[in-house]
Amino acid sequence: MFSKAFRVKSNTAVKGSDRRKLRADVAVAFPAFGPEQLSELVPGKDELNIVKLYAHKGDAVAVYVSGGNPVLFELKGTLYPTVYTLWSYPNLLPVFTTWPPVLEKLVGGADLMLPGLMVPPGGLPQVQQGDLCAVTLVGSRAPVAIGVATMSTAEMLASGLKGRGFTVLHTYLDHLWQFGDKSSPPTIPLLDQDPPECRGNAKEEGPVQVDSVLQGDMDRLTLQGDEESSVAHKTHPSEATEELREAGMDQEPADSKTFQEQMDELLLRCFFHALKCRVTKADLPLLTSTFLGSHMFSCCPEGQQLDIKKSSYKKLSKFLHHMMKEQIVQVKELSKGVESIVAVDWKHPSITSFVVPEPSPTAQSVQEDTKEKPYHPPEIESLYCIPANMISLFQVSGHKKGSTLSGSEVRAIIIDYAKKNNLVDADNKNLVKMDPILCDCILEKAEQNTISRLPWDKLIERCLQRLKPAYQVTFYGQEPTVKKGKICPIDITLAQRACNKKVTLVRNLEVFGLDPYSVAAILQQRGQASATITPVPGAKDAIQVQIQGNQINHLSRLLLEEYNIPRKYIQGLEKAPKAGKKK
Repeated sequence: MFSKAFRVKSNTAVKGSDRRKLRADVAVAFPAFGPEQLSELVPGKDELNIVKLYAHKGDAVAVYVSGGNPVLFELKGTLYPTVYTLWSYPNLLPVFTTWPPVLEKLVGGADLMLPGLMVPPGGLPQVQQGDLCAVTLVGSRAPVAIGVATMSTAEMLASGLKGRGFTVLHTYLDHLWQFGDKSSPPTIPLLDQDPPECRGNAKEEGPVQVDSVLQGDMDRLTLQGDEESSVAHKTHPSEATEELREAGMDQEPADSKTFQEQMDELLLRCFFHALKCRVTKADLPLLTSTFLGSHMFSCCPEGQQLDIKKSSYKKLSKFLHHMMKEQIVQVKELSKGVESIVAVDWKHPSITSFVVPEPSPTAQSVQEDTKEKPYHPPEIESLYCIPANMISLFQVSGHKKGSTLSGSEVRAIIIDYAKKNNLVDADNKNLVKMDPILCDCILEKAEQNTISRLPWDKLIERCLQRLKPAYQVTFYGQEPTVKKGKICPIDITLAQRACNKKVTLVRNLEVFGLDPYSVAAILQQRGQASATITPVPGAKDAIQVQIQGNQINHLSRLLLEEYNIPRKYIQGLEKAPKAGKKK
């Protein structure tokens, strides 16, 4: 699930009530956890965030992050632990063991096949179909993957350990693991009942001695090219070789090509597939980065991952220049390091002869599930947060520091406070006398000896000004979310690029539940200009839409008329080009 990069939608702190609910859900999902373990996993006061993201296949996933590491993730209402959690609680799930060379395949998105299992003398753990299981490597008790059993243990044995055994959801070295501190599996002492071939400390010669080398290989295992692949396959035992060959983990004679040659073939396949099915003449000129990210990656077959660095070309620019020599495309350098595809020869034999592969049933179902749903603008309500220096005014009504109130609630509390303490002037009902609490909370120090009364409207106005801003966002079909501070409006700016060309930059779309990638695609089509997603300079994990030219008129119609976002939450619309002037 996390073999490819995912897209983060939001990252918010988990409130106290939500922590209690999460702790209860974890207790139901994993009865083995005691109260102490639950408090460690879901802390009451320490930092705990929920990160909502979309996996590369479109699945919506909620990830809980504690101490800088993802500890749990939720998919379709089911909670799963991450490898970081399993390293602290290795006995939480039933454990199955496989050989170190298999890990590379699992990280690449493959499921675990039954011939790849190492069967201990005591037999396989007893599980049922659909049970969540952990996967370890020979010589270590530290889990490196979690998956769902596709059949029961009895069915596995009845099949002669043939076929797919586990649907793998998450692995060590995948992108969810990279979302944490990227630490390596810890050394967890092996149990006495573990077989000798797992412990790797027997004295006799044979496979056991080789397994100790395997354990060292596991520590060095990475996915950075052929060198690692050769290390992973050098020293596994002959018994494991036969099992891996049966499981399809070993190279077939037809796949005798090197990993680099296979990546070159995948690169060409995605290139021609994108040109034949994804790119049209209207899309040109097209930034090469957009061509790669929005078109080529989406043409990658299911279960495979395109990585140009592992091909013989190493860089996209070098590959495209080779295609330009073949007279398939024309590439123009806009500025240093920025290139654009300006022309494509769609009649070239390499394109016309390319046969588009049939999409798999899984890919078709994912595409149907991820069709764009109608957008509903969020409901936004301005709130006020009580700071420490105003607690004395609001604690009588039962509110604490950090409590959030609406403007009408603030007015009602002030009016009730003034009436209960007989602060309304008897001669002029429009005036309120200042008692010590109101003086401390409302007045400046220099005013406390000069102002004894204030009109109602001035009193409430001053109180609202001294409260901290906050807001509540309610997205369609979701629970309201309260956030402190002022809401960041959608920010539209113009910037100069090379050759005095303008680009339009759009930020903070995610605050209003808008997908920057979808907005970029719409603007690219309507403005007939190249659009791309770039990181916001100086901001961590923030992205912006960048589109060539002044496209504010298109943005105005899209945001105001189609998405129905109030104008007060959009800044920069005044920079639209005037009628009759060149954009």
